Amino acid sequence: MSIEDCKLIDLPAVSDPRGDLTFVEGGNHVPFQIRRVYYLYNVPVDSERGGHAHHDLEQVIFALSGSFRITVDDGRERREHWLRDPRGGLYINRLIWREIDAFSQGAVCMVLASQPYDEADYIRDYDEFTAAITAGVIP
Repeated sequence: MSIEDCKLIDLPAVSDPRGDLTFVEGGNHVPFQIRRVYYLYNVPVDSERGGHAHHDLEQVIFALSGSFRITVDDGRERREHWLRDPRGGLYINRLIWREIDAFSQGAVCMVLASQPYDEADYIRDYDEFTAAITAGVIP
């Protein structure tokens, strides 16, 4: 996998005088069927989340409220993305390291995931991740 696979996804919005409505359909707006949804909130502004990669899981991450920074890394290159618009999310393919920080006060981070939770799918050690990429164990 490559960092080029990480891309911003814009969702449709329906607006009228009562407010805005945004929706997401798995397999249509995101490139997988949604198998799990979770969200982070009440995150202290100086906290860091993420700090891992996944063997098989794909995700799209949204800032429903507030903002935060996501750094993605394929073992060769790193890129930063700031999320602050609830209509736009960041697609992260499998085998991409991710770190989330710089949470604004009151930020809410929602994640759409392609699989249910599975601890065995996580790569939690960055040195192990980069060594596997370098050795070609992880393509």
